[in-house]
Amino acid sequence: MIPILDLKREYLELKGEIDAAIERVLSSGGFIGGPEVAALEDDLAAYLGVPYVVSCGSGTDALAIALRAMGIGPGDEVITTPFTFIATIEAIQHAGARPVLVDIDPQTYNLNPDLLEPALSPRSKAILPVHLYGQVAPMGEIQAFAQKHGLQVLEDAAQAIGARYCAPGCKHPLDHACSCPHPLAGTIGDAGAFSLYPTKNLGAYGDGGFIASRSEAIAQESRLLANHGSRERYHHLRAAGYTSRLDAMQAAILRVKLPHLEAWNARRRQIAARYTQALKGYVQTPCEMPYALHVYHQYTIRHPERDRLAAHLRQQGIGSSIHYPVPVHLQPAYRGLAPAGSLPAAEAAAREVLSLPMHPFLEEAEVEAVVRAVQSYA
Repeated sequence: MIPILDLKREYLELKGEIDAAIERVLSSGGFIGGPEVAALEDDLAAYLGVPYVVSCGSGTDALAIALRAMGIGPGDEVITTPFTFIATIEAIQHAGARPVLVDIDPQTYNLNPDLLEPALSPRSKAILPVHLYGQVAPMGEIQAFAQKHGLQVLEDAAQAIGARYCAPGCKHPLDHACSCPHPLAGTIGDAGAFSLYPTKNLGAYGDGGFIASRSEAIAQESRLLANHGSRERYHHLRAAGYTSRLDAMQAAILRVKLPHLEAWNARRRQIAARYTQALKGYVQTPCEMPYALHVYHQYTIRHPERDRLAAHLRQQGIGSSIHYPVPVHLQPAYRGLAPAGSLPAAEAAAREVLSLPMHPFLEEAEVEAVVRAVQSYA
């Protein structure tokens, strides 16, 4: 079986460095916070090109803490997408706000900026776009709408570390010598929330996340909330804070991995290019927008007989996964957010999307086996 992901291969590639990092932490006797976590935050800030990074316990916590740090709370509304992992919605609710769902672009699966206006109300305070599967949402249009209406923007960049965005009109997103800015996902809005879950392009060996921002106020408030609402032990400045800290072991492991991220993302793009070249005409392949450098956290195809195709791939020894089979508003817990049929693009995508094996350690023979298995479906 060719699995959709193989974390063991990644570990074996870096085993010596990772084992040494773990031993360093064990020998130090310091397991929460400390120099490893501080160094990782500095490394991430330098990589992303932002002044502030605040680590925390998970990507979900990063979203919820960032929203609260941005002043989002009870009575507020946050506009977001129905086609996402449920953490996006949970975070809005944990902040005390109400999610307002806007349908997706059926090509990119990201929030459709043309549908923002009808979702606006006097209670709207923020937009939470998700850079789904590793492709940046149309941030130029989203930012322009937000600025026009006095809204904040929190980017859900859980799947998109290393993805780049280029200003609309630029046709050279892969050319870093281009005069247009090419900011990284999660650095364009007021803040960005990232996941370090093991399956992500940059993953820990447990839960983890972080918040990136150019705002000192958001960063300081996020750090306060993540540590029980306190700066000084036993002195609490904010109610209902969190125990949301990245431990030193995970930070040390991530410091080993971070220098490899760009090469790993480049390999993902290489595999994606081969899939796309070989599978066009057999399935609907991902649409990479001209303004984006996609990092293919998932390589997600589309087919009207998705479930039968997935069964066929299983028979051929090929793993696959569905991201995501049920949009938010059709989940039992969230049916009050929007009626069935009201978000048709998201509902159609949920019936048809299928993710193929994608990780930087796939061998060429495995890539070709995936290609042949998809092509052989009839």
